[in-house]
Amino acid sequence: MLGEAEPQWLSEEVKTGTTIIAIEFNGGVVLGSDSRVSAGESVVNRVMNKLSPLHDKIYCALSGSAADAQTIAEMVNYQLDVHSMEIGEDPHVRSAATLVKNISYKYKEELSAHLIVAGWDRKEGGQVFATLKGLLTRQPFAVGGSGSSYVYGFVDAEYRKGMGKKECQQFVINTLSLAMNRDGSSGGVAYLVTIDEHGTEENVILGNDLPTFFDQ
Repeated sequence: MLGEAEPQWLSEEVKTGTTIIAIEFNGGVVLGSDSRVSAGESVVNRVMNKLSPLHDKIYCALSGSAADAQTIAEMVNYQLDVHSMEIGEDPHVRSAATLVKNISYKYKEELSAHLIVAGWDRKEGGQVFATLKGLLTRQPFAVGGSGSSYVYGFVDAEYRKGMGKKECQQFVINTLSLAMNRDGSSGGVAYLVTIDEHGTEENVILGNDLPTFFDQ
């Protein structure tokens, strides 16, 4: 009706209040995310895939403003395609992470987004990079988003150097399940991407199939 105030969520910034994670294993990486997108207290998308490809064997996990994070990913995807054609081979993971870092820093006053970049290349194998504003650091694993504060203790206690592919996949699934149970801004399904020299494998774990813990 005319004169009625519009719902508050229409004026709220759409954010991926989220849980994202990436971890290296010997020969590749595993990335994971939940799928809930919110605007204020309203859930506007229950099944958004927050794992965005930057190149064939390089992905990023998105958090922050959904529009800002997707814009950065699309810009880097385009620049990596051009860079790959110029050098005649697949780009390095560090090159992708550096592009994300540069864009994030250049537009730090305008954009609100945090991306974790992970992938595989022939030079360094599996790699995970955390990028935030002007920060760029390689880590054996990285977590981000609003749900990360609920699981830092878990990942610090459960991470072991030298874990295999299957162990890392289960590590990511368990972390996401715990975060989604505690964080009101995380939820939906769990998306997984596993990358190694042989290619990329994408999986979706429905909410009913996620592991449960004692309080669930």
